[in-house]
Amino acid sequence: MAEAQAATSQAKSPKAAHHLTSGALSGLTSAVCLQPLDLLKTRLQQGNTVGRKRHRLGAVVRQVVRDDGVTGLWRGTVPTVARNVPGVALYFYMLSAIRHELTLIPYFARGGSGEGKRSALAQLSPTGNLCAGAVARTSVGFVLNPITVIKARFESNAYTQYRSLVGAFRHLLAADGVRGLFQGFTATAVRDAPYAGLYVVFYEKGKELAGKALSLRPELSVPNAALHSGSAVSASVLATVLTSPADCVKTRMQVAPAENPSILRAVRHIYADLGFAGFFAGSSLRVSRKAASSAIAWTVYEGLLLMFRARDKAIKATTAVQ
Repeated sequence: MAEAQAATSQAKSPKAAHHLTSGALSGLTSAVCLQPLDLLKTRLQQGNTVGRKRHRLGAVVRQVVRDDGVTGLWRGTVPTVARNVPGVALYFYMLSAIRHELTLIPYFARGGSGEGKRSALAQLSPTGNLCAGAVARTSVGFVLNPITVIKARFESNAYTQYRSLVGAFRHLLAADGVRGLFQGFTATAVRDAPYAGLYVVFYEKGKELAGKALSLRPELSVPNAALHSGSAVSASVLATVLTSPADCVKTRMQVAPAENPSILRAVRHIYADLGFAGFFAGSSLRVSRKAASSAIAWTVYEGLLLMFRARDKAIKATTAVQ
């Protein structure tokens, strides 16, 4: 019995390690490559530098480069990496675990595990994908919200005194207490839950439709990376546009909590500053950033999972022969 339990544990551990490793590497890659887009989005959304006049992207870029040099575009990379690497790893692991559990429920299941040559993930109904994505993203978002707050403030030009994660954390605690660590979480959840749920639905549907189209043209040799990145970009664009207003509200609450203590107050201030268009400030940057991030993250993640699975099968085949 003990030997059987040990074997079961050993069988499960590598899979968890695969998801965590793949997620961490995909998070690191996208965080470093795309930080300038995050910084510029935050500057466009923060409001106090914009006022009633809508700044254009070029003017914001020139201001950042003038004040901090080209490397200023990567201000906030450390908190971004500190959030994205464990955040993406935990998200992908939780998403995989939740999806696996939902396959055991007939209402959410869709033809067994569904894992094949094109995907290493369990297949669910659209409702199952919606629930799995929303729960996984919101849970991880709550745990990492303190780093998200610090990241937004690093990217803003209203907290130039921040020089390190530790210093920013101390200042945040001294100024706003423990409550400040979770400033904007409600708005973040309002944004992330539907975004993540819709994203997974669109992503899986995109892969399904692309797979069916490719099955009609078997002579076309389309790599898995192209299928995954194409589906990820399409899904991220759709989900990002639908949740842009919540992202603007979240940024205001985290950058200027005194003026925006609630979602309603933040909504009023955004509308007063920029009108209805204010709810989509920085949305083009967010769409670009999310599309690129999703393409990188999901391509790296699923690519590594397929590689790990192929390696494990080869090891098992070799062991069986011996």
